[in-house]
Amino acid sequence: MAVFIAKVIVMAVWSFLLFANANKCSYAFVPFTGTISHKALPFSPRSLLKMVSVGEACGLSYEEPLFRPPAEWRSLILQVTIGCSWNRCTFCEMYQEKKFSARPIDDIVDEIDAVVMAGGAPYVRDVFLADGDAMTLPTGHLVQILDAINLKFPNLRRVSSYCLPRNIQGKSVEALTSLRQRGLSLVYVGCESGDDTVLAAVNKGETYASSLNALEKLRNSGMKRSVMILLGLGGSDYTIPHALNSAKLCSAAQPEFLSVLTTSFPRGRSRVEDGFRKISESPFVELNPREGLDELKRFLEAIEIPNNRTIFRSDHASNYLVLKGRLGKDKPKLLSQLCDILDAPEEDDEINLRPEWARGL
Repeated sequence: MAVFIAKVIVMAVWSFLLFANANKCSYAFVPFTGTISHKALPFSPRSLLKMVSVGEACGLSYEEPLFRPPAEWRSLILQVTIGCSWNRCTFCEMYQEKKFSARPIDDIVDEIDAVVMAGGAPYVRDVFLADGDAMTLPTGHLVQILDAINLKFPNLRRVSSYCLPRNIQGKSVEALTSLRQRGLSLVYVGCESGDDTVLAAVNKGETYASSLNALEKLRNSGMKRSVMILLGLGGSDYTIPHALNSAKLCSAAQPEFLSVLTTSFPRGRSRVEDGFRKISESPFVELNPREGLDELKRFLEAIEIPNNRTIFRSDHASNYLVLKGRLGKDKPKLLSQLCDILDAPEEDDEINLRPEWARGL
């Protein structure tokens, strides 16, 4: 009985910690195996109560800052590249302090072996390839990494990665299919906008056409696509074309997953403002929370995705309002939730919207 009670307590604490950590940016928890036996745990019991990444629990070290999507909080993160191969977007501060490089395959294999030596291999279900756009690596390079992952992690379910549309230009559908067959089944595609003017202003290096082409090639390869759109990226002057053309892009691509994030400027707006001065006489004006929700409403109104194909989320820490549903069956419900917030008095925003201190920026 005492062992049973101890097991229940540990599992309860573990569940609470998992929930509390679900929206952290860089970290995940060591997976709990359902038993408190020393031999059944991949790591020491003390590690259960520490908020660490799976890789760190196995002795891996990372070049910080390290980012991953919210859905990858339980994944083993392998830092196969450092930084972002483009790294010129005026709105993005994630990799400004890093010079892009591809890590040697031998180093990555050594890290995979370190996880095995730590006893963690049976507990690795998902692997996320960092940093900003691991899909920029040549197909042959990725094949070697994926083969090593599959060889050492017998319970692997999937491998995922961030991806820029430009990463797909030089890869054929056949090459992408070979990667998918080796487990790379989900990519997070940073489209940000479907409006060419906005994309040019923020120096994204993409267009509506290049983004759609990449998304269609990924779909034809069988990879699942999680598209990311940035609310407020066009400021007040371009909020309407940004919303409508982003909806047009997503309607055409019909991704399996769709997330919206809110444009934020923890280090200031000067780079974005400089970009918009090149296309407009009026300055860039950041949207306030209500204007951002109004843009989201316009985006959802315009998007057309039949057959409930796309899982939609606005649960990123940058957002003021969390919405979840499936497009299209939940589209009326999502719009109703937005209208309820927008129709309420502004003083209710303190209750209805996520406060600034809780946005985790």
